[in-house]
Amino acid sequence: MPIVAQSSTETDWVSRFADDVIAEAERRAPGKPVVVASGLSPSGPIHLGNLREVMTPHLVADEIRRRGYEVRHLISWDDYDRYRKVPADVPGVDGSWAEHIGKPLTSVPAPAGSPYPNWAEHFKAAMVEALAEMGVEYDPVSQTEQYTSGVYREQILHAMKHRADIDGILDQYRTKAKAQAKKQQQKPVDEAELEAAEGSGAASEDDGSGGSAGYFPYKPYCGNCEKDLTAVTEYIDATTELTYSCTACGFSETVRLSEFNRGKLVWKVDWPMRWAYEGVIFEPSGVDHSSPGSSFVVGGQIVREIFDGVQPIGPMYAFVGISGMAKMSSSRGGVPTPSDALKIMEAPLLRWLYARRKPNQSFKIAFDQEIQRLYDEWDKLESRIEDGSALPADAAAYSRAVRTAAGELPRTPRPLPYRTLASVVDITAGHDEQTLRILSELDPANPLSSLDVARPRLDRAENWITTQVPADARTIVRSEPDAELLGSLDDEGRESLRRLLEGLDSHWSLDGLTTLVYGVPKVMAGLEPDAKPTPELKAAQRSFFALLYRLLVSRETGPRLPTLLLAVGAERVRKLLGA
Repeated sequence: MPIVAQSSTETDWVSRFADDVIAEAERRAPGKPVVVASGLSPSGPIHLGNLREVMTPHLVADEIRRRGYEVRHLISWDDYDRYRKVPADVPGVDGSWAEHIGKPLTSVPAPAGSPYPNWAEHFKAAMVEALAEMGVEYDPVSQTEQYTSGVYREQILHAMKHRADIDGILDQYRTKAKAQAKKQQQKPVDEAELEAAEGSGAASEDDGSGGSAGYFPYKPYCGNCEKDLTAVTEYIDATTELTYSCTACGFSETVRLSEFNRGKLVWKVDWPMRWAYEGVIFEPSGVDHSSPGSSFVVGGQIVREIFDGVQPIGPMYAFVGISGMAKMSSSRGGVPTPSDALKIMEAPLLRWLYARRKPNQSFKIAFDQEIQRLYDEWDKLESRIEDGSALPADAAAYSRAVRTAAGELPRTPRPLPYRTLASVVDITAGHDEQTLRILSELDPANPLSSLDVARPRLDRAENWITTQVPADARTIVRSEPDAELLGSLDDEGRESLRRLLEGLDSHWSLDGLTTLVYGVPKVMAGLEPDAKPTPELKAAQRSFFALLYRLLVSRETGPRLPTLLLAVGAERVRKLLGA
């Protein structure tokens, strides 16, 4: 039985797109599975911006499944694309890989030491694993397999027969693109946008503009060197005989295209051909496709006029930014991937980031301290879900984050605050026995029985500390008291420490120590422990906190003090504070 989820009257963006897609599918192909699509190029690390290409149709497809419809989410692996350049900072790759530029990605060796048979499979692997962890159900389509097995032969011959028509369509947009490029010459290039455009195919291939023999929308891969640095010099429609020459190695041959499977349609023809062939109803595209002459814009006309198909509906999606990824955590030039994100956050949280924002809204994924605030926000949402106070759109985004039509995603049985877990593993350096001792003291009335119930969130917090927090920002508890600082304290400073130490035993829990450390400055000011803070009181609290940090960790800041005190332990706290 399908899971019944948000109805079409709900206000979340996923339901609205699902309504549109169902209506369009019933108009175009009634009774057939609804087809949504994504395309990914394994030309290098597949980053978090590319993930939006998958998550947008995935969320819509999943909503349609929940309503009881059959859906196919196709992910086309563009692994038959040409290898364009040697990416920087990829382990196991050096300048010698430049000799493979122009070959299909599946004909390029994988980085040295990789267990995978070729370049494409190497970079697909991490994404495949991440999608499985995130609960993304899809049908993979290898373009290498499609082209080399002759699946598209009829479409290729059709495109070659109508090459003059295709050239005429493209020529309309070439003029517009040149005018737009001239207009944009004075504007600075946004590196993130350029990278996204390169990754999408929009900037990676020509449109098949020909030489003296005319225009051809098909590029053979050379039979000698395997590169696509070829030019078609003659094509005979009646016999499908095609002659090409390679500018890289000088090789030339004549083949019968009706039997030849070593080449592909150029990108601006290939994409609309696939829309028609696969009957795609919904496919989003990046904002780089909105310019004149872009693949999506041109493809709409080509699919209609050449392949007698219909362009998919779907939004332009905005870019995904990154907040503070540490360089030391990535050997891939600082371009974080879904796998990188899943090392420091649970899959439902990562799904939520894509589900809660409309596709045309940009957002950032946090690798810095902001991840702690993000987890706080997530935990508060979960509390509102439990008490029924969440807004409908927030409840819908949460539902899409924690489950799919196939069922619930794995979750942490006892989700302790992420910032608390991060502080504890920072102080204990991941020592399990110490970590369990501290975490079990957070709530003495309901102590943690095993670290397993705090996982996988605990593991994600530990990974964040070890990969994203620089060594000089890690917390190192003093081994001996700071005698000089203790000796310099005035009567008020010594009294504040005495009051803190006096209340340790009776306040030894996370909530209790929170009350204690905030209450000492209040009592010192002659106020009740529950008095409301004033600007003067806040200043006194900051001064007291800074003193405690200096005495405990030789810095003026650090993890939240209640967590730090629990982690250090009562006996050691007494020693370091001069008892």
